[in-house]
Amino acid sequence: MQRFGDATLVNSGELLEEKDKQNILNTIAEAQTKASTNTIENTVDTNQTTQTNTQLENSDDYYTSSKLERDKMYSQMLETYQKILESNTISAEQKAISEQEITKINQTKNAIMIAENLISTKGFANSVIFVNDNSVSVVVKAEKLETEQIAQLQNIISRELKVEVENIHISHK
Repeated sequence: MQRFGDATLVNSGELLEEKDKQNILNTIAEAQTKASTNTIENTVDTNQTTQTNTQLENSDDYYTSSKLERDKMYSQMLETYQKILESNTISAEQKAISEQEITKINQTKNAIMIAENLISTKGFANSVIFVNDNSVSVVVKAEKLETEQIAQLQNIISRELKVEVENIHISHK
């Protein structure tokens, strides 16, 4: 059973055929999808979680653990791409794709960090941001959100993560 982040060994004496290149791309895509799905599953219904788990409601455990899981996912993805770069059997084209993905992940991580810091300057004690393709989910620590606050959050997310407002989903916990 191959897990996310596992390397697949290829005989260095063989040239990669087109189907092998496609298999590598498919493996990368599957890893990204699996990592994104795990993140989304952890944040499916924050309102229900708030109602059923008062211990987390009174602490920052939810935000801390969510950020750790998100960072772990990005680290695993970066490690996978780094292994591709270090492989002697991977084509220059595949290495270029890996370099692009590494750059993209680092840019996303940086944008998330900036957005979360800007959100805290708007008076929210804590927040966590999840990015899934062109969709962004934001969970902020608040009793309720006013229309003006939602607009501020949308502005920050839209600007920093370069995503359309209609693709931003904001909830509170």
